[in-house]
Amino acid sequence: MNKSTTEEIKHRFDNDVERFSNLDTGQLSTIDSKISLELITEASKRIVPNAENLLDIGCGAGNYTLMMLSKMPNLSCTLVDLSKPMLDKAYERVSQITNNKMTILQGDIRGVVLPKNHYDIILAGAVLHHLRDDNDWETTFEKLFKILKTGGCLMISDLITQDAKILNDYTWERYGDYLESLGGKEYRQKVLDYVEKEDSPRSMNYQLDLMKKVGFSKVEILHKNMCFGAFGGIK
Repeated sequence: MNKSTTEEIKHRFDNDVERFSNLDTGQLSTIDSKISLELITEASKRIVPNAENLLDIGCGAGNYTLMMLSKMPNLSCTLVDLSKPMLDKAYERVSQITNNKMTILQGDIRGVVLPKNHYDIILAGAVLHHLRDDNDWETTFEKLFKILKTGGCLMISDLITQDAKILNDYTWERYGDYLESLGGKEYRQKVLDYVEKEDSPRSMNYQLDLMKKVGFSKVEILHKNMCFGAFGGIK
């Protein structure tokens, strides 16, 4: 199957702003989204207690930035997303709680120009699963490493696979059962078809190994529940 193009992904998110603005109802298909949001932001605060600059990639409607600012209100924030409507919503929400410098960039993290050795915290919430082949993954992780300050952290909350096929099949079967419990067989099929079309997740092990390969000094697992996880690395 041909995966969704960047433009197709952008179009879908352009039309889904309100849902992604509500953590209680918008992220139901994501297991433990609230737990992962709490863990990666709290970990970031503890790793870089004097952080000044936050980068939120694939920021959506701003949930991760809002949570980070609730813990560290003095951050300057850079928000990147493909979708202009998402960015507009994120700007509206974030600007209500901070007067700090805020930079809004529409585009793909693979293409936007960002300063090197600048960010203390990079948050990537449900975005990296849109990367495609090995080269795509490696060049993106290299870029994120380069724009982080030494001592800074990249924290990820995302859809993941398992390395062993037999366990991967099991976790996705479990995930399908979870979806069916929310909205029946049709909902189960709809979400799984959409994942098949749009997403190309990799395992947590793959991503942690890649972080070490590009230069992160430490990598950490914060949470894992079937095909979702929260984890990160420290430069």
